[in-house]
Amino acid sequence: MTATDQLQKYLFADRSVRAQTVDLTLAWQQLQAKHDYPPSVVRLLGELVAASTLLAANLKFEGSLVLQLQGDGDIPLIVVECRSNLDIRATVKVREGVQLPPEGDLQSLVNPGGKGRFSVVLDPARRKPSQPPYQGVVPMAGDTVAQVLEHYMVTSEQLQTRIWLAANAERSTGLLLQKLPDTGGHPQSSEEPSWDRAQHLAATLTEAEMLTASPSTLIHRLFWDEDLLVFDAQPVRFHCPCSRERVSNMLRMLGYDEVKDILNEQGRVQVNCDYCTRQYVFDRVDCAEVFASDQPTSLRHHSGERH
Repeated sequence: MTATDQLQKYLFADRSVRAQTVDLTLAWQQLQAKHDYPPSVVRLLGELVAASTLLAANLKFEGSLVLQLQGDGDIPLIVVECRSNLDIRATVKVREGVQLPPEGDLQSLVNPGGKGRFSVVLDPARRKPSQPPYQGVVPMAGDTVAQVLEHYMVTSEQLQTRIWLAANAERSTGLLLQKLPDTGGHPQSSEEPSWDRAQHLAATLTEAEMLTASPSTLIHRLFWDEDLLVFDAQPVRFHCPCSRERVSNMLRMLGYDEVKDILNEQGRVQVNCDYCTRQYVFDRVDCAEVFASDQPTSLRHHSGERH
């Protein structure tokens, strides 16, 4: 087995097809470590994590790509973020009081009503505050994460893309094939031999193969007769950039009056990160420091000692 937690890019000799693989073990296990997800959620989330990495690897800017599944099911929201440096994090929202089944698929868990939405958000790090991030939204069409993504790519990005994904508690993995424009900037013919051949060969992949064999082994099995240009592998890691400073900024945006009401009711403000479960607790002294520069001092008059 080759090294894991990495993304690998390939290019067919005629420059008409891009192939990418991602293989995650440690990063994927760290992402799940503080969450008790049933197998049905593990599989769904793992596929979306692999997909986000495959797509983020082609970002042309420094920033992040966010994939979001939203529906009316027992899981109303799944969010996965992958930054351009391939740092990943993710969160799953479960309706209160719901006991998730061990088995289930995308539509039954997220979109039983059939009106769910799949969103792709591109957020450049150097975006001006007045400029909102780009967001593409399409219906959640397809029985699998791969089918939803393929539908999005062809309808919103006009890129013919095929994706194979597989995940369990130990591993998250994926293969992406994408038909590239020709050198003149126009899409190649739908009869392009390399594209047709690549799809046909990759269609033989099984979930069991993807979860047991290394990506390099699978690429060799599928495309042993192709002349592929191989790029340097890119490392992937689990990383959540939440911090006390970021939470402080969030409290400032929430506003002095709102924070004061929470303090009066609960005696402190506690914020839990949905991605890594880290807890941030602000008592009256902490909150006074947050607003000291631009808010009335009355909050500090009642601060007392830390609890």
